[in-house]
Amino acid sequence: VQLLESGGGLVQPGGSLRLSCAASGFSFSSYAMSWVRQAPGKGPEWVSSINRGVGTTYYADSVKGRFTISRDNAKNTLYLQMSSLKPDDTALYYCVRPSMGRVFPVWGSDSRGQGTQVTVSS
Repeated sequence: VQLLESGGGLVQPGGSLRLSCAASGFSFSSYAMSWVRQAPGKGPEWVSSINRGVGTTYYADSVKGRFTISRDNAKNTLYLQMSSLKPDDTALYYCVRPSMGRVFPVWGSDSRGQGTQVTVSS
């Protein structure tokens, strides 16, 4: 299993970013996928999940209405479109693959990438 996140960076409050996660080594379309973030000095925070197939989506209250998760099964890629970014969104964002049959991730046991840094600051 390989998960490679990209698209992070420095953005001003109110700005937008799109994160990508390129997946390989497994049948991407057969798994739900998630984004989890971890801010400096804090524990991991679940952000969003998308089911396999047509992809029912789920969001943490802190990002609902601002973030959109999506997937392209033909490209084996997961996305997170982030808008109206706030300083509190500053974190390392991880792409996580829950175990087969589950939608929501279990931090520490599920496969994840190395993360991409998002910094929201003026």
